Amino acid sequence: MSAASKSTRYATILRDNHTFIQIEELVRSGVAKADAKKLRDAGFSTVGMVLMTPRKELVNIKGLSEGKIENILNHCIEMGGGLLKTGNEIKLEQETNIQYIETGSKSVDQLLGGGVETGIITEVYGEFRTGKTQLCHSLVVSAAVAGKKVAYIDTEGTFRADRIEEIAIARGHDVEYIYDYIVYARAYTHEMQMQILIDIARKMSEGDFQLLIVDSITSLFRVDFQGRGELSERQQKLGAMLSRLMKTAAEFNVAVVMTNQVMADPSGGVMSFGDVKKPIGGHILAHASHCRLYARKGKGENRVIKLIDSPNRPEGEAAYVICEEGIKDGSL
Repeated sequence: MSAASKSTRYATILRDNHTFIQIEELVRSGVAKADAKKLRDAGFSTVGMVLMTPRKELVNIKGLSEGKIENILNHCIEMGGGLLKTGNEIKLEQETNIQYIETGSKSVDQLLGGGVETGIITEVYGEFRTGKTQLCHSLVVSAAVAGKKVAYIDTEGTFRADRIEEIAIARGHDVEYIYDYIVYARAYTHEMQMQILIDIARKMSEGDFQLLIVDSITSLFRVDFQGRGELSERQQKLGAMLSRLMKTAAEFNVAVVMTNQVMADPSGGVMSFGDVKKPIGGHILAHASHCRLYARKGKGENRVIKLIDSPNRPEGEAAYVICEEGIKDGSL
């Protein structure tokens, strides 16, 4: 029996051909209702999120013993149709699930293969005034006008509702309904940022979300952890947050877009030429990002975005300018 046919025995939530199973369905498979509620209260809103979590974390949930966790995991695996898929199944899954959110710039969309891809993490890093937040606002409008919900985690206080309205009006859309599709949260600490991610996952199990933005991913970590003595703890906490973002992208088939800051690269040396800046976060962040984009200032009002890494796209560059419509094509 295929994974698809097995999972349809349970009430699945369908989002643009992508399905996930809510945690309450465990009860139908034989798990105690009280245990399913404990999972929900601990932040696990779907069966997939349970499977993506290490056992050592699951056994820390109050009231769930190692034996119960073992039983729950076995039920989760059975409900999902097993852990293995055929090549044909994964090919069909990717063909039907992957969507693209347009940025506003045709040249940037072409660079990305159609826009920002769902189901993965896209990192946009660069100096201030390179258009990272403007790109985020532009993506919010693109998703919202298509009737898809957006979650926006603001760690620097740069989200502007009037900018969303300006972009929507400039593109010829009715703005009365657009705010209904935006879920916003302001984070002031890295702990708060993590709790918001947990709360957003609960929302995503109920609504039709397509986009999750974190602007920016590292700023609170740089404030909360200072000095080399706290570097190891900072990277550990950052890794945990990135892991949750990856799981959220995969489980709910949303595009996760996170902005990032840069710092001077000391290894460049005084004799180095060109741009010697590197993104904050080190290898942990680099390995978590499926698609990495570097934004920099170009000639005049132009900004240039470079595709640094992608699982299926070649390296390249595209120019854009910030405008009333969000961003549009520029010139290299």
